[in-house]
Amino acid sequence: MIYTAIDTFYLTDEQLRDSPSRKDGIDEAAETTVRVYGCDLIQESGILLRLPQAVMATAQVLFHRFYCKKSFARFSAKRVAASCVWLAGKLEESPRRSKHIIFVFHRMECRRENLPIEYLDVFSTKYSELRHDLIRTERHLLKEMGFICHVEHPHKFISNYLATLEAPELTQEAWNLANDSLRTTLCVRFKSEVVACGVVYAAARRHKVPLPEDPPWWTVFDADEAGIQEVCRVLAHLYSLPKAQYIPVYKDNDSFSVRRASDSQASKESPASAVASDRGTPIPSSSSQEKSSLAKAGPEKVKEKSDKKEKQLPAELNGKGDQAVNSKSEKSESNVNRTEERERSRSRGRERDSRGRDSDRERERDRAKRHRSRDKSSGYSDKEKSSHRSSRDHGGYYSSGDKDRHRRH
Repeated sequence: MIYTAIDTFYLTDEQLRDSPSRKDGIDEAAETTVRVYGCDLIQESGILLRLPQAVMATAQVLFHRFYCKKSFARFSAKRVAASCVWLAGKLEESPRRSKHIIFVFHRMECRRENLPIEYLDVFSTKYSELRHDLIRTERHLLKEMGFICHVEHPHKFISNYLATLEAPELTQEAWNLANDSLRTTLCVRFKSEVVACGVVYAAARRHKVPLPEDPPWWTVFDADEAGIQEVCRVLAHLYSLPKAQYIPVYKDNDSFSVRRASDSQASKESPASAVASDRGTPIPSSSSQEKSSLAKAGPEKVKEKSDKKEKQLPAELNGKGDQAVNSKSEKSESNVNRTEERERSRSRGRERDSRGRDSDRERERDRAKRHRSRDKSSGYSDKEKSSHRSSRDHGGYYSSGDKDRHRRH
């Protein structure tokens, strides 16, 4: 069969009466109470996680649809509610991390059942089990719905209907009634248009606001009077019920804060088996008892065996053992001495290198000083030589002049 519409998940009254929970022996009152309790968990968790109302409404509709095909005795209502919130956050584009959802549901359970609030370690086996259950339950949700998770809420029709009827003062009251209707099975019995008309009718009756009846106003919105009356009746029955408390109809322990009874008993009987079960290889209690008895008797047997071996060993072997031990000790001492000598030789080489470098630097300094002193001495000698040469030249000139004069005379 090919559906042209997306929102096609609606059941009749007979199908709801023959639900899987009824087949497992859960009566109507207990099923209604557990449904309301799961929806309360979803609403409160959405407030704590700061999610928009659309996410909480989608999660509640998914919760009701899932338990129309599965039983409360086979799937935990608490964990299904957590998975519905996680999946609805993705559908409405307001996702939250799985860690935060697990923490919130753990804290809510401790508060609701007056249990001591314990810290839930992220690296513990308990947290890993809860996370795996969350992922596994989400797979069950998607599988049972055929991956068709589209939901139409009556909230988007309320404002349009009241604007058409010219009664905007009923908006808040009708909105509150629409939120409360999600705790019932109205979302899987009637279309969202019918639920919106029933909510508007109940709000008008509560505030005594007249609505047109000739012709009836609900015919314009594709609703019938019988459906509107049934919506009002279900809401009145919901408000007559006391506050929902959890009923343990699930076969196994589905608590977020308390360990399973089987795990606690196993940990008390055999701690070794508990450690092995965390690793994924459980050990029976009988084998653990045998291991404990062997561990107790172990040291005595070891002592007896060692005494027997010492008695059986001859003196020659003992002497050889002593010689081997002495040779090993001598080898270790020789190795230590060799390492010490190597370190000493290395330190001496470093000292020699440093001394050689210092001596080279001193030699370079002496050479520089000598060159400077030579330059100074050579400069002064050149000046003196030039002065002597000039004087000699002048003396020779005058002496030659005197000779000429004497010749002339």
